[in-house]
Amino acid sequence: MGALDGQIVVLTGAAAGIGRSVVARYVSEGASVVAVDISDRVHDLADTLGPAVVPVVTDVATWEGNQIAADAALERWGRIDVFVGNAGITDSARPLEDIPGNVLPTAFNELFGVNVLAPLLGVRACLDALIASRGNIILTGSFASTNAAGGGPLYTASKHAVHGLIRQLAYELAPDVRVNGVAPGVAPTRLRGTSALGQESANSVLEGTDTALPLQAVAPTDAYDSIFTTLASRHDSAAMTGTLVTADSGLAVRGIARPGGRVPVRPR
Repeated sequence: MGALDGQIVVLTGAAAGIGRSVVARYVSEGASVVAVDISDRVHDLADTLGPAVVPVVTDVATWEGNQIAADAALERWGRIDVFVGNAGITDSARPLEDIPGNVLPTAFNELFGVNVLAPLLGVRACLDALIASRGNIILTGSFASTNAAGGGPLYTASKHAVHGLIRQLAYELAPDVRVNGVAPGVAPTRLRGTSALGQESANSVLEGTDTALPLQAVAPTDAYDSIFTTLASRHDSAAMTGTLVTADSGLAVRGIARPGGRVPVRPR
């Protein structure tokens, strides 16, 4: 038996990175997944994982896109047990002084549309079904949900907002629906940039990142699978709601003199 046997999941941001890895893990644990992304690469998941995956290509920053995703689960399986709001874009750590004032409103609306509005829309589209199943919600936060310098001001503010959503929705939906989140640090994936800032997709791991981390290594994308699985499990996270699980390779405890207490001091 898998940890998620028989559960029906709607998961956004499924085409690549952590989302793609989590879809595969969920299926291996017995779940069926509506895998949602703006990229048609999400169809590859159904080709690889079979009928347990229904791919949906849509824009989750729109109400219509989230309705399509929720309807796909209800039409295929008649229920929704878990909503995972994982879609996100970055500002590539662009500082405020480097964003022209006349561009700022458009960039804000674009980034917050994906990182904050989209999970709200996804929860709302799935909400009646989640209440009926006494299910749970998982939102993907970030190191930037609780710290500065995990991105630029737009990204950091958006991920702080996700943390707020986790706490507020956990309060509003208790006791019927549990709401938790995962806050990755650095994951080896490509993140879509903010087009209003002229950004395209870029690697999230820069050269030398591993040596800046206390654990001295960038964890693979599948290192987060077990956390998402635990939070989706009705048994394993039964005592958790309103919690943001940090998995940041030690970034939040990084020292000033050196990343970790046993990391050798390199000669200057």
